[in-house]
Formats: sequence, C-alpha cells, structure tokens
Amino acid sequence: MKHPTIHDVAARAGVSKSLVSLVMREAGNVSESSRRAVLDAARALGYRPNRAAQALVRRRSQILGVLVSDLHNPFFHDAVDGIDAAAVEHGYRALLSTGHLVTKQEAQAIDTLLELRVDGLVLASPRVTSATVAEAAQSVPTVVLGRSVRVDGVDSVHNDDRLGGGLVVDHLVERGHERIAHIHGGKGAGARPRRSGYEAAMNRHGLGEHILAVPGAFTEQGGVDGMRRLLTTKPLPTAVFVANDLSAMGALGVLDDAGITVPDDISVVGYDNLRAVEYSRISLTTVDQPRYDMGSIAVALVLERLEEGRRTDRDVVLPPTLVVRDTTAPPRRRR
Repeated sequence: MKHPTIHDVAARAGVSKSLVSLVMREAGNVSESSRRAVLDAARALGYRPNRAAQALVRRRSQILGVLVSDLHNPFFHDAVDGIDAAAVEHGYRALLSTGHLVTKQEAQAIDTLLELRVDGLVLASPRVTSATVAEAAQSVPTVVLGRSVRVDGVDSVHNDDRLGGGLVVDHLVERGHERIAHIHGGKGAGARPRRSGYEAAMNRHGLGEHILAVPGAFTEQGGVDGMRRLLTTKPLPTAVFVANDLSAMGALGVLDDAGITVPDDISVVGYDNLRAVEYSRISLTTVDQPRYDMGSIAVALVLERLEEGRRTDRDVVLPPTLVVRDTTAPPRRRR
C-alpha cells in the first residue's frame, strides 16, 4: 500500500509543498485557514510526517530525553507534567525513560536516549555517577533535576533541601518537641542535605543529644523499615521527620498497626507535598517542593544552551515551604 506523501497533501489541500512543510514544522507564519486546510488534507489521507528525515534536514529531532529514576514515586508525576508542557510550548516533545533505581540501567537508558538523537536531556533525580552525567553533557545540553551537581557543562534545578530539613525541625520545636528523630532517604536525591538540615537545626536549638537518624529510602518500604527501627528505641521519639512523603505513608502504616496514634502519640512530617497526602485521611504535614516549576525550569535551561548558546553553568535553587496539616501537634506531657 502506497503511503501518502507531502506532494499528495499539497495537491489535496491546493497549496504548495513548501506551505505543507511549514505547517508540519509548526511554523508560526502560516494563516489559520491554510493551516487548517493542510491538516485536514493530511488527516484525510492518513499522512504522517517523516520525523527522522526532518531531523536530518534540520539537524534537530525536536525531542528532549527525560530520565526518571523511579516511575512509582508520585513526586515525578508533576515534574514530568512541567517538563512536557514546557517542551510542547517550545515545539519539542518529551521522550521518557527510567532506570528503575538501578545505576547501570540508568546509564543504559541515557545511552539509548542519546542514540535516538534527542536534542537535550533532563535527568530527574538520577543515581548515575557524575562522570556519566558529564559524558552525556558532551553530546547534548543536560540538566539534572532534583539535586545539585558540580559537573562542568551541566545545569541543575532543585529545592533547597537543607533549608527544608531545618523548617521541619523548627516547626516541631515550636510545637514543644525535643526528641525528634529522622528516617533518612538513603541514596535518594536530596536525602543527604535534608538530613544535614535536620541535624544542623537540632544543634541550633540545643537538641544535639537527641539527634537520631535511622536508615530509610524514598519508598514506602523505606518508611516501614525506618519506623520499625525507631519503635525499638527507648524512649520513643515524640516526633519523626521522614525523608519524603512516600516513605512517610509507609511509616504511618507501621504506627497504625502498632496502635500508636498520630499526632497524639507521635507527630510525623514528610517531604514533597504529594497530592495524595492532602486528603483528609492522611492530611500530612510536609515540605512543599514546586515540582511542576522545577520541570518547566529544567526545559528552559536546556533550551538556553540549545537555542541561545549559553555556555556558563547554572544551578537554580528553589525555596521550600512548610505545609502544616493534621499529623503534628504538641507532645504529650507524660513523654
């Protein structure tokens, strides 16, 4: 079966081949009536432009590669929405891949995206080494989303996680807590500065002797494991700062199974402000990260290098905000 060509579309729409090309490239200098005529003709014929051929001519694929470290973490949903919306606005498409939290698989995913000739890369909370990131940046403009990087030729956009950890402790201290524990995020992006912010704030409030950080991960199971470990400590903490909302949900489940009431017995604070934790059943006190904005800024950083020729590195740091809900309250006096 013969596939329709650009010549067929032009003939059916009664326009020139060059006008069809302009429409297919989504050029802005085409009248709405001409655009509609071309698109209607293409739809009627079942014509699809040859993106590969267009990429060879323009030396651009108009595709941005996006690596997401964990598709199961809702944090990335809003970030990807921001990436996709910003890409479409500027005439690009986002191509998504993941490494399933495995460093080797992430490196392979990056290689695959580069083989597909993407014009730029957004690496969302990657676990790959700095050397791998630097190598990718030698091929295309590369931005790391979710953590700071110190790699020549690479930009980053992230939340001020150290400040966020401090905001949590300040809030709990204001509520009267002293025995504040932390379930940290292991190797997750942002885990180290959140823990650092927690420890610095505890020391600032004169509570250094009560610092207690136990292993966790940015997963529900990480929160489960961390909270189970904390429940073996004596005396129990009166408040727990969990490294992210996903792990906080796991931690809350452990407390519920143990018959421990939140916040009457133990206050709990998460990090990310996922949509799920707004619901009344959870109503988690948490730190908000502007995830959608982080995604759109990441695309802007790629395009600054790609289309404007910027060569200096940029590290965009967005301020966190504390969202107080129902999982924090003053500690019981008997504790």
